[in-house]
Amino acid sequence: MKLPNTMLAIEIVAGALKVTERAVPKPGINQVLIKVVAAGVNRPDVMQRKGLYPAPIGTSDIPGLEISGIIVAINSTASTYNVGDAVCALVSGGGYAEYCLASIAHCLPIPSGLTLTDAAALPETFFTVWSNVFDRAQLQSGETLLVHGGSSGIGTTAIQLAKAFAAKVIITAGSKAKCERCLELGADAAINYKEQDFVLEINRLTNDVGVNVILDMIGGDYFSRNLNCMADEARLVQIAIQNGAKAEINLLPIMLKRLTITGSTLRARDDLFKARIAEKLKQQVWPLLSNGTIKPIIYQRFALNEASKAHELMESSHHIGKILLETSSI
Repeated sequence: MKLPNTMLAIEIVAGALKVTERAVPKPGINQVLIKVVAAGVNRPDVMQRKGLYPAPIGTSDIPGLEISGIIVAINSTASTYNVGDAVCALVSGGGYAEYCLASIAHCLPIPSGLTLTDAAALPETFFTVWSNVFDRAQLQSGETLLVHGGSSGIGTTAIQLAKAFAAKVIITAGSKAKCERCLELGADAAINYKEQDFVLEINRLTNDVGVNVILDMIGGDYFSRNLNCMADEARLVQIAIQNGAKAEINLLPIMLKRLTITGSTLRARDDLFKARIAEKLKQQVWPLLSNGTIKPIIYQRFALNEASKAHELMESSHHIGKILLETSSI
C-alpha cells in the first residue's frame, strides 16, 4: 500500500483548534502507523489546548490520546499484528489526525460486536480506570467504590467495571438525568451534588461506615470532604483536579482511619507500564466487552474538522459518556 505524504490533522494555535496539513509520520522501532477511523475526545485534550497540559517531550503536539483504525505500516520484526489489522490504541498524542503512530504494545484488538469507530472510546478510559481502581486502589469484590463525575467517560467505565467485578458503586453527578443514566448502567446509588451533600448521603447509604475506594477527578475542596466519607483502610485515588490543585488537609482522619491517599497521571508513564495495563485489559476486560457485559457509552460523534465543537461540548459537561471524532466524515 502506497501511503500519502501528507495528512489532515488538528493543531493547537493560540488556544484554538485549527485544521492543518502535516507530513504522515513514520513508525519508529516497535511502532505501528494507524490510519485513524476515530479518536476519543478527553478532558486532557481540552487542558492541552488551554496550555495547561503540554505534550511530553518527544511526542506529537497534535492532541488526541486514543484512536481506532487500521494498521498500515509496522516497524518491528516480532509484531503480533499485521498490516491490515483493525485495532484501538492508547497514544501519547497525535490522535486528532488521519494517521497516528502507536506503540505496538499499546494496541488492542477490536472486541467482538463493537464497531471500529466505537472502539476509539476504549483505551484512555479503560487504561485509566483499570490502572487506578484495580491496580493502584486494589478494589475488591464486595467493597464500595465512590466515583465523582459518574457520568463522564471515566465514570461510566468505572461503574461498569466495578459492577462486573462484584463491587458496589456510588456516584456523584450534576443532574437528575445524569444520575438516572448512571443507575441504568448499574450504579447502586447516585447523588446529585448540586442538590445533596455527598458526604451526608454517603454516610447515610453506608450506615456511617463509609466507602472503601474513591476515584476523584475533582480535587480542590472535595479532598477534605472525601476524607469524611471514607471507611477504615479506605483508598483515595486522585486522577484530575478540576476544582483546583490545592486543599486544606486534616491529618487526623487519615491517621485514625489508616487511609491511603494516592494519585496518578497516565500520559507520561513509560511504555512498559502502559504495556502491562494493555495485557491485563486484554486478558480480563476484553472478554467482558466481547460478550456484552460492558460497553463504551458514546454520547456524540463529530467530524474531525469539528473538533472545536467537540471541545465545546466537553467543556459544557452536558455529555454522558464519550465524545468521538470521526476522520471518515471529513
